[in-house]
Amino acid sequence: MSMKSRAGGEIAGKIMTPRKWTLFLCLGSFFAGMFFTNRIWTEPERLNLETGDCNMKHKVGSRKASETQYAFQTLDNEISILEMKLAAAKAEHQSLSNDTPSGNSKRKYFMVIGINTAFSSRKRRDSVRETWMPKGEKRKKLEKEKGIVIRFVIGHSSTTGGILDKAIEAEEMAHGDFLRLEHVEGYMELSAKTKAYFTTAIELWDAEFYVKVDDDVHVNLATLGMALAAHRTKPRVYIGCMKSGPVIARKGVRYHEPEYWKFGEVGNKYFRHATGQLYAISKDLASYISINQHVLHKYANEDVSLGSWFIGIDVEHVDDRRLCCGTPPDCEWKAQLGNICAASFDWKCSGICKSVERIAEVHKRCGEDENALWSASF
Repeated sequence: MSMKSRAGGEIAGKIMTPRKWTLFLCLGSFFAGMFFTNRIWTEPERLNLETGDCNMKHKVGSRKASETQYAFQTLDNEISILEMKLAAAKAEHQSLSNDTPSGNSKRKYFMVIGINTAFSSRKRRDSVRETWMPKGEKRKKLEKEKGIVIRFVIGHSSTTGGILDKAIEAEEMAHGDFLRLEHVEGYMELSAKTKAYFTTAIELWDAEFYVKVDDDVHVNLATLGMALAAHRTKPRVYIGCMKSGPVIARKGVRYHEPEYWKFGEVGNKYFRHATGQLYAISKDLASYISINQHVLHKYANEDVSLGSWFIGIDVEHVDDRRLCCGTPPDCEWKAQLGNICAASFDWKCSGICKSVERIAEVHKRCGEDENALWSASF
């Protein structure tokens, strides 16, 4: 072989070797590219699937939370309905009195009148007993024949079993005309006493109406009964002399309202509510107070508190001016014109001024006929 040929073969061998490596490198690059391309496209897809799963889980969780909340709301509504039925059942059960011997029929009353009184008001109570409130057997007859219950309403002293409580117990033994509340007496506790009264009254007597009156107010029972009977078909009715007095922000002044700021700017007036000397509510409203007594807010003035409890629910306010006549000559000339008053008092005293001395005169000049109550049909 010539030198030229041998040289050419060496050159060719050297050229073939790099070509093989180039082929291997190309194939390796191709497969590597395919591998990384699959990784690049696979990972986002997996991430998107995972994100979709999270969103789906969030939606499912939200739906389950909504369903749970709805279930709780439904349960709350059912509990509220059951509570109202329970309160009504308790009222009916505890009103079983003066029935047939078998006890199969329950006694229903027309109205329960609670006369708000205090430990120091013995003379006021006696003056009421001597004028418009029947005593003894007549009071029992009134309950049996007319379905009208009348009781003086009082709680207990801060010292249980003290001299004040013993005095009331002795008076109860003599007259039997008290309704004792689980309540500690105090002037600043009148709103709490009002709640306790309606709650206790509806548990004891199943009546169409529940009335609260102060012990220095004169009442004509037949006229009051006819005034209420006109509204007996209404389910939720609040009857009284409606007013809207100023909210007293100044401390040390009578009727001061510590929470005056809740009623807006200083100088604003209260919402419309019945004056506290006498008002009446229907059975459904008394049940409402009984059921919700623990969450009903108490303002300084009990008539304001009562009015606030009925804001936001479907209640008919009845403004009946026969429930807030003045003392003679006001109630007297109205009676002469045939417009007999259901209740009389002096606005300046928030009751009859010097009621112990004057209520007999008011009764004589403004009282209805003695037979009016017994001949009335409610």
